[in-house]
Amino acid sequence: MDDLFIKHLKKITAVSADYQREITGRIDWNDRIIGIGGQRGVGKTTLLLQYIKKHYKTDKSVLYVSMDDLYFSANRLIDFAEQFSVKGGKQLFLDEIHRYPNWAQEIKNIYDDFPELNIVFTGSSMLEISRSKADLSRRVAYYNMPGMSFREYVNSKLKKTYPALELTDILNNHSNIAISLKNEFMPLVLFSEYLQHGYFPFYKEVPKTFLQRVEEIINTTFDVDIMQLKGLNTSGLIKMKRLLYVIAQSVPFKPNIVKLSERIGVNRNTLLSYIRHLEDAGIITSLYASAQGIGILQKPEKIYLENTCFNYALSVKEPEIGTLRETFFLSHLKEKHRLSYTEKGDFVIDEKHVFEVGGRSKGMKQVKGIKSAWIAADDLEIGIDQKIPLWLLGFIY
Repeated sequence: MDDLFIKHLKKITAVSADYQREITGRIDWNDRIIGIGGQRGVGKTTLLLQYIKKHYKTDKSVLYVSMDDLYFSANRLIDFAEQFSVKGGKQLFLDEIHRYPNWAQEIKNIYDDFPELNIVFTGSSMLEISRSKADLSRRVAYYNMPGMSFREYVNSKLKKTYPALELTDILNNHSNIAISLKNEFMPLVLFSEYLQHGYFPFYKEVPKTFLQRVEEIINTTFDVDIMQLKGLNTSGLIKMKRLLYVIAQSVPFKPNIVKLSERIGVNRNTLLSYIRHLEDAGIITSLYASAQGIGILQKPEKIYLENTCFNYALSVKEPEIGTLRETFFLSHLKEKHRLSYTEKGDFVIDEKHVFEVGGRSKGMKQVKGIKSAWIAADDLEIGIDQKIPLWLLGFIY
């Protein structure tokens, strides 16, 4: 355990506290068990280390460990927790919990047997807390951590503290809000940067190999998270990667399930389950005809990559600007709202507002006659009436 504490000290010493993701302030750190999920690369590990560094420094009653440490190949988590508790441990931070077998049952046992211990764990976005056999859903305060929003990117780069905006405020007052923000920075310049690398906070560390790192995130998600948590064999994994390649070259992808099943070499139900696995892993986002009551075997109407960095990493050519615009819109709005497919326009928000996404010259033709219809326009600093700057919707979260 001393070796683990030394590793803990090295990590919290090395982590930078220059910018902290805002989810840190939304988490109630007093809860006994806290789960933080999200796709790889969004900053879950950094979040834990920054929190420890700020609040506990070198306090030996607090310990961070990664569950892929070799220590846990020969030692049980519950035995480790008992030893830690006996030595005065109070706060246990467990990173990548999904790398440890039977994690849910042992965390439940720790919760029941060691009431003096508080646990924070991070895991893949594929963790199914609500379906846990150990019934952790009643015990865990769970938070999902998305990648950086455009607003967070602006705050990080300019050292600002712009708050998140509600959609209703944007719809009712977008011109004045945009004017106020434009007076402080150049939104279109930062927006162009964000599309290429803003979603993942590690860009500043590895700007030259950023896209390579993004590809590695996707491959590791397949080879570790999906294979482990969904129980796929090698053949199934290869077919799912083939599916992602097909999607990535055609986004926004309108799937023909029969033809796609033949191309991938699986039946309809298996194909739809593969699509759902990619959604759960945070690699794609599917758009359905209805945002409510989506079944595991329901066919999506459109499929997008989850964020614009994935577009740059997976496309064999320069991503189309129209695809980037729609992907940006979807990746931001889905964090707070229900989105569904519509034949008139591009998206329906909360079954109420219809949005068409395009460039600054985009008109209302496609959404003519719709009661609450809006244009989300790129290359536009300030909008008027029903036309909203696309970049401003990046302040939703």
